[in-house]
Amino acid sequence: MTETAEREVGRARLRKEDARLVTGQTNWTDNIQVTGLLHLAILRSPMAHARIDRVDVSPALERPGVVAAFSGRDLAEGLGSLPCAWPVTEDIVLPGHPPVAVDEVRHAGDPVAVVVARDRYAAADALEAVEVDYTPLPPVLDLEAALAEDAPLVHADKGTNRCYVWPLKTGEDYDTVKQRAEVVLKRRYHQQRLIPNAMEPRAVVVTPLAASGEYTVHSATQIPHILRIMLAMVTGVPEHKLRVIAPDVGGGFGSKLQVYGEEAIALAVARRLGRPVKWTESRSEGYLATHHGRGMIQDIEIAATREGKLLGLKVDLLADMGAYLMLVTPGVPILGAFMYPAIYKMDAYDFTCTGVFTTRTPTDAYRGAGRPEATFAIERIMDELAAKLGLDPVELRRRNWIRHEEFPYTSVAGLTYDSGNYEAATDKALALFGYDDLRAEQQKRTERGDTVRLGIGVSTYTEMCGLAPSRVLRDLRYAAGGWEAASIRMLPTGKVEVVTGTSPHGQGHVTAWSQIAADVLGVPFEDVEVVYGDTKAAPQGMDTYGSRSLVVGGAAVHRAAVKVVEKARKVAAHLLEASEHDLEFAGGVFSVKGSPEARRTIQEIAFETFSSHDLPDGMEPTINAEHLVDPENFSYPHGTHLCAVEVDTETGRTSILSYVCVDDVGRVVNPMIVEGQVHGGVAQGIAQALYEEAVYDDEGNLVSGTMADYLVPSAADLPDFVTDRTETPATSNPLGAKGVGEAGTIAATPAVVNAIVDALRPLGVDDVPMPCTPERVWQALQEVSA
Repeated sequence: MTETAEREVGRARLRKEDARLVTGQTNWTDNIQVTGLLHLAILRSPMAHARIDRVDVSPALERPGVVAAFSGRDLAEGLGSLPCAWPVTEDIVLPGHPPVAVDEVRHAGDPVAVVVARDRYAAADALEAVEVDYTPLPPVLDLEAALAEDAPLVHADKGTNRCYVWPLKTGEDYDTVKQRAEVVLKRRYHQQRLIPNAMEPRAVVVTPLAASGEYTVHSATQIPHILRIMLAMVTGVPEHKLRVIAPDVGGGFGSKLQVYGEEAIALAVARRLGRPVKWTESRSEGYLATHHGRGMIQDIEIAATREGKLLGLKVDLLADMGAYLMLVTPGVPILGAFMYPAIYKMDAYDFTCTGVFTTRTPTDAYRGAGRPEATFAIERIMDELAAKLGLDPVELRRRNWIRHEEFPYTSVAGLTYDSGNYEAATDKALALFGYDDLRAEQQKRTERGDTVRLGIGVSTYTEMCGLAPSRVLRDLRYAAGGWEAASIRMLPTGKVEVVTGTSPHGQGHVTAWSQIAADVLGVPFEDVEVVYGDTKAAPQGMDTYGSRSLVVGGAAVHRAAVKVVEKARKVAAHLLEASEHDLEFAGGVFSVKGSPEARRTIQEIAFETFSSHDLPDGMEPTINAEHLVDPENFSYPHGTHLCAVEVDTETGRTSILSYVCVDDVGRVVNPMIVEGQVHGGVAQGIAQALYEEAVYDDEGNLVSGTMADYLVPSAADLPDFVTDRTETPATSNPLGAKGVGEAGTIAATPAVVNAIVDALRPLGVDDVPMPCTPERVWQALQEVSA
């Protein structure tokens, strides 16, 4: 980059990754072909809860192309329990989680046998030959009933379905504050289960190198570094003998933030057979076996004065763990615990979460992971409080939010929000939305008694992201840290390699990291290459989740690049026969103050270091550098989302008329990437509000187990989005960035549901359960009519 070149950070650069992806020059895990490759197929329980009396895999061995077959008992010797890295309380109930069930199945889809064949179809066909005898056991599906003394148990040896109770009481005593309240509202909200639908199904390929006992694991994962550690623990393969590669990964949304049984099974089978093996899930298989998201009953109580001043908030959650605890299952609701007070000031906060085992697919992180649930509850009850007090929903929020001049501000939940301006974001959103005109139109329709009602939904949010710092994670009993690593390699030809511990799956890391490094080093954007997703090429990292990549991983890239410049400064000073303090660095050029003709580019320094013919005495012949970042605080993006809907009271059909969002994500590295993240996030938030739900029957069977039954909206089902931004830089990282990957998902769901309820409130409706399908809207209207 020349001294007059435009800065990269802030530019809407086309993504470097896209040309390869859109032309099919990709390396998805399922594309990988290895000599002698075998294929795995997994027989899954058709029952939600049953004792396994007999498994006979021998008939499968007679099928054409079958090489091996294993029951859970056959594989038990080489496979330990799948890990839970977040035991949130000291007395948490931690049941064993075998990758293949041995004595009992605990959800429909629990693996019971594995067939290995020469091709995928032969393996799948041979599953039909495996003989399994079951004795049915009672399913456990209702969260409240599961806690009754006489309830059937998911894990009989544990004596309870209660996994843990996690309390957080901060500020004044809630009951004392409640006594002086003039208005107390209590509501119950249901967070339905959601099934992640990444474009690429999960897949794993394990290739053994028998001579050295090494294994290369290709997996469609968000967490290659964490996966490597956990696979070593589960299978007993030494960590230094494992190489994990996340090649091109087609989306995750949290579903690939996991250590799955299939990964451990593939490694164990490859180890046993000495042959490379592959497993790729089908869509219907993924609906049963990929972890689900959300799944929660929220009892919310809010106390306020008649003027609308918030005094206190009480939250009681029942969180569905599903049948087992996966990697961070117990911790997901706890992440949300700190966000229920949101952007509001109050005196008391009382939170309790009870984790409950059920005979359903385990839950775990899904885009937002606890934060969308919290935002939904507080934003829904704020609208109910506004209606009770006869206040405009925006006005009630204005009376209670933290003002911009009060930052940094420690919330009642104990988090210190470093920066923000809720007023600016809301004012801009209201102007773009035409809020007053829409309210006037709404009033006219109400007075006319129109059958098609207009509703306006408000959602003001903040979230904690950049999952770190490590000491906070320690206090929350999370097993790992929150740091991130990056290194910069200056090649002799002046090109740059950025090695990052983050592992992208659609976020645009290659482009953004190139922009960050190019600015600091003063080299062209095109001259930067990014290395990632391979524990051998990028050996240090904590991977990608929780909107942490930019604010932690990007910060590590920035700081590593600064170290390169400072190392290069020593060489430049030596070559220019000047003091380091007399050198200026701009646009990739070191020059002597007052003598601009005395100059060296950083690329020239890279070659001089490579040749090492004339370096300062005692200096190593390198200007490469690495940096590990462990932030002292989370980052806190925020924003205001507004939604206008039309609801047909005769059919229950909801149509989104307009959607406006103004987000503050701190300083923006690439506006085009931010825009894409917001669009995708809003789409997923709308999907929860209107379309998606994992539905089980009374026997615990998943009846929404295909894309024909589980509704995922397409672009044609979504409105055009009007997006904009305000900017208050974060103080927790050198980029001033706050994170954007989950913002849209967090804000959108309550905006849409608030709009639907707002449309129907004059008719007596104060809630519609999600997803707000036409049937549920119509049913809510019939109930108030009755």
